[in-house]
Amino acid sequence: MPTPPPSPPRSLITRLGIPPTLAWGYLGLLLFMIGDGVESGYLSPYLIDEGISQPRVALLFTVYGAAAAVAAWLSGVLSDLWGPRRVMWTGLGIWGVFQLLFLVLAIPMTSYPLMMLGYGLRGLGYPLFAYGFLVWIASVAPRARLGTAMGWFWFAFTGGLPTLGSLVASGLIPRIGAYATLWSALALVTAGGLIALLLVRDERGAKQPRGAGEGPLATLLGSVTVLWRNPRVGAGSLARVINTASQFGFFVIMPIHFTKTVGFSLTEWLHLLSAMFATNIFANLLFGVVGDRFGWRRTIAWCGGAGCTVSTLLLFYVPDAAGDNFPLALAAAALYGATLAGYVPLSALVPSLEPRHKGQALAALNLGAGASTFVGPAIVAAFVGPLGVTGVVWIFAGMHAVSTVLALFLRLPDVPDDAGTAEKVSASPGAAPASASAPA
Repeated sequence: MPTPPPSPPRSLITRLGIPPTLAWGYLGLLLFMIGDGVESGYLSPYLIDEGISQPRVALLFTVYGAAAAVAAWLSGVLSDLWGPRRVMWTGLGIWGVFQLLFLVLAIPMTSYPLMMLGYGLRGLGYPLFAYGFLVWIASVAPRARLGTAMGWFWFAFTGGLPTLGSLVASGLIPRIGAYATLWSALALVTAGGLIALLLVRDERGAKQPRGAGEGPLATLLGSVTVLWRNPRVGAGSLARVINTASQFGFFVIMPIHFTKTVGFSLTEWLHLLSAMFATNIFANLLFGVVGDRFGWRRTIAWCGGAGCTVSTLLLFYVPDAAGDNFPLALAAAALYGATLAGYVPLSALVPSLEPRHKGQALAALNLGAGASTFVGPAIVAAFVGPLGVTGVVWIFAGMHAVSTVLALFLRLPDVPDDAGTAEKVSASPGAAPASASAPA
């Protein structure tokens, strides 16, 4: 029997689990999210210094989050209707147009209505771009490497927003000022978007044929009705809302608290923010492995829910008690960033809770991810006045405690133990997992 010829050596990119035809897309996504994350650590105090009140800033962030939630929900349906490439072009165009409105008119005129229009509607942009690429990955990556390919997606996503974005801001603000730094964000987003869209040639970015009953209207409606058709999917999506609601709420109040109350400089706060999410990036990979071994449900409950309950309080009380002690604040920030990643197994668990409609369950999970960008600032807007920063922090800690209870009820159907292998609970080839940091 003749010996079969040896397989050609795989490229480094393939061995890393990145689909070779999409490699430029990952780089483009990283640059896009760096640009999107430039403002995350300082826009709130900057607008307050420009004369916008804190409740109005919180409301502005709330509108932005609401737009992001809608776009996150619709990204899968629009990718099915138009193809991921066109959805990404739409996201890039929306981001650029409304950022120009924000920078050219709203800020120079200190016009709050124009800020609402420019910055609020810009929130539609990044989910369409990023989650459109997520769908593209799902259609290209082989099933055996889909989890790894998605891991690299979230590595690029959270590496840019807010980790490297905050570092860029901390380096540029002392040199060119806060306003000009916002223009650099536009340059980075444009560069990243064009790299991804012009250099990725994979044909599966175009519209693909759909099967019977898989039209966009059916998918759109099913992604909502699944929340009560399968209460466990609803509970998982609620846990996903809680996952990063505190993160987006902290973007509003923590820059002010750390710089005005605790006594850190803006640069020190940006370094803390970068360290927080640098830890989160690598913790995403760690808790993916822990979830496979310890059980997805238990990892979400104890490492994510219970862990964030503790770390949310420590992030506030350690600097509040120790003052501008950077090493202690750094430790608290790193712990918070790490425990946020404890929710990572939701990306595999929730679609598996609805095995016949994994795509709809995924859309519901993405809705939860997008809603967190709205819920966090909304809680700040509603409660920072009557309860102060301390009260808001306790609300977020209580929400994480609730997610611990929710996660304990997310048992997989027809599987006696949710700590099984990926083969037991793997998502369908078209189902793209949604990470916990997202950021998403």
